[in-house]
Amino acid sequence: MHPNRAAKQYQSVSSQTSVVDADPHRLIQVLMENALEKLSIAKGCMARNDVHDKGINISLALSIIEALQTSLDKEKGGDIADNLHELYGYMMNTLLEANLNNDIPKIDEVIKLLAIIKDGWEKAGMELKNSENHE
Repeated sequence: MHPNRAAKQYQSVSSQTSVVDADPHRLIQVLMENALEKLSIAKGCMARNDVHDKGINISLALSIIEALQTSLDKEKGGDIADNLHELYGYMMNTLLEANLNNDIPKIDEVIKLLAIIKDGWEKAGMELKNSENHE
């Protein structure tokens, strides 16, 4: 077996295992991590002028961001959920433009925004765990 293929299979099994064992909070983290990974790969593809793989990775990132957007609970989340819904929509539109124009700075903008959301999500999860441990 080719080493790259073996590594990809290991990554796939590792990802599947972490999804199966994850709590809902962790699942959102995994989605964000995967979207960031796909966007980083897409940037490399743009730099190499690999149109096919660029399109695949941007499409995967778009699908993930759309899943994040549709998973928002607007009743429980209130203004935060509404703002995230708008921000995810902005990210998707920005990625479509980036794909059409081979615009790496637009991908960087989405990476930055998603990283900020991911950081906030992780901090919220730590605060929740800390509050549960103190009860």
